[in-house]
Amino acid sequence: MEKIASNLVSRTRSKITKRLMPFLILLFIMAYIDRVNVGYANLEMSKDLGFSPEIFGFGAGIFFIGYFILEIPGSLIVEKWSARKWLARIIISWGILAVFMGFIQNTSHFYIIRFLLGLAEAGFFPGIIVYLGHWYRNQDKAKAVAMFMTALPFANIFGSPISGLILGINWLGLPGWRWVFIIEGIPAIILGIITIFYLPDKPKDANWLEEDEKEWITDELEREKTAKKAVKHYTVGEAFRHRNIILLALAYFCAVTSVYGLTFWLPTILKDTFGYSNFQVSILTAFPYSAGFIAMVTIGWSSDRKNERRWHTTLSLLAVCLGLFLCSLNLNSIYWVIIMFCIAVAGLYGYLPSFWALPTAFLTESAAAASIGLINSVGNLGGFAGPYIVGYLTNKTGTFYSGVIYLSASALLAAMLILMVKASNFSEEKSA
Repeated sequence: MEKIASNLVSRTRSKITKRLMPFLILLFIMAYIDRVNVGYANLEMSKDLGFSPEIFGFGAGIFFIGYFILEIPGSLIVEKWSARKWLARIIISWGILAVFMGFIQNTSHFYIIRFLLGLAEAGFFPGIIVYLGHWYRNQDKAKAVAMFMTALPFANIFGSPISGLILGINWLGLPGWRWVFIIEGIPAIILGIITIFYLPDKPKDANWLEEDEKEWITDELEREKTAKKAVKHYTVGEAFRHRNIILLALAYFCAVTSVYGLTFWLPTILKDTFGYSNFQVSILTAFPYSAGFIAMVTIGWSSDRKNERRWHTTLSLLAVCLGLFLCSLNLNSIYWVIIMFCIAVAGLYGYLPSFWALPTAFLTESAAAASIGLINSVGNLGGFAGPYIVGYLTNKTGTFYSGVIYLSASALLAAMLILMVKASNFSEEKSA
């Protein structure tokens, strides 16, 4: 009997992962490419349109203001309505706006389209985190999140050289940076249409699962939900006032400041400091993101195996701080800069699986969905702060040094905030 149960568990988990994860990863790759390809387009765009570093930093970051506005409603819609329909809406609309970025003519166009792109994409990431909670148990969640979030380094590993190649073309009289947006936006529209037909909302809707498989995963998730409620059932309002949720939102703000400050400015830092070609820059940036991929998978696996979240998150963020600080000490050596960026990016991606396993460890249903939306929306305002402040400091000082130091300090503050989270509030650590 035990052998039959074990076979059922492994069979169900395997089917769910093989069916859902490749497609979700592909969606996130496209989302992230369309969000950050402005960093590669900027190798030529600012020169063509006469943007200063401060203008570029503000335009790159204003995406996250739009993102902030619709983030929490988007998360609740996934929980209460339909994940596949809402995700399809998000994907199609951001694809259309990503294409529009290829036709901007001035600063106003840049700001408006980036803001609208943030509105369009709002709810995608927290919606996916909520969606994974409909399919994976708590003990499997960090591995599932780690697997899903490998899309981030993959998007940069493969998206960087692709963007570098596209920058070199000149079709129909349009420069390559415009084609970066147009070519990379079209697949999102196609994938959004496919999403409507491919993704089931919950296990009961999955015709590719056997009845005993549907019953097992549904019962397991319901049992976890009941166990959490037995400890403490939080309303959405109570969750928003929960000390840990506030700390997680602030920590995520600081971490995201470092993530996007580095992601948007890394290509420009390498080109302006060392004078490499656009394609050479795109190849060099792939190295740190490869380190990020390895770290994400390894740390996610370790976090689940040890059933520990806070220290995995904290140590990863400290690696970001150390890598960026040491990088700033010698910005004139390409070997030193790439090695230190590898350490920093490993931490930037390594902290994510364990971090996102924290709020769902003690919250359920709407409270969990809304809290994930709150953490992600408040946190992603750091995506505005990081690029803009780096651009501002670069514009004022004429060097990237102060901007890199700022990103390092932000990662340090994020690590300190994670250590302030009370582990005793987490049911997973109570039972450990």
